[in-house]
Amino acid sequence: MQKEITTEVQIAATSSQVWEVLTDFDSYSEWNPFIKFITGEVKVGNIIKAELGGMTFKPEALIYEKNKEFKWIGKLLFKGLFDGEHRFQLMDNSDGTITFIQSEKFSGLLVRLFAKKLDRETKGDFVAMNEALKKRVEGS
Repeated sequence: MQKEITTEVQIAATSSQVWEVLTDFDSYSEWNPFIKFITGEVKVGNIIKAELGGMTFKPEALIYEKNKEFKWIGKLLFKGLFDGEHRFQLMDNSDGTITFIQSEKFSGLLVRLFAKKLDRETKGDFVAMNEALKKRVEGS
């Protein structure tokens, strides 16, 4: 089974301003209610360490394109059980704002079991992070 969650928020800033906050992983504990930390050298192909939703994962960075996109893939225990492809995208609206999109594609044997929790809690965690990012970037 597969499931996807997508959330977005409009931020009054440039993509480089948002990217600077989004990739300042050392500051996550100051503002991010969802992802508590990301450690390791974040570059394509590297394994990083991330704590999100109360769980620690060691995902592989798939895309790390400055001011545009950061994507990783993680798994629970082994591939095919509960895998998540997490993605952050920054879309320039050409009006002094960007749209920040946070999404995740889930696949594996346990997705059906966790589907309601993903809709109820994980989506809310994404929204909370999006709003906290907006607040941090806009300085309000």
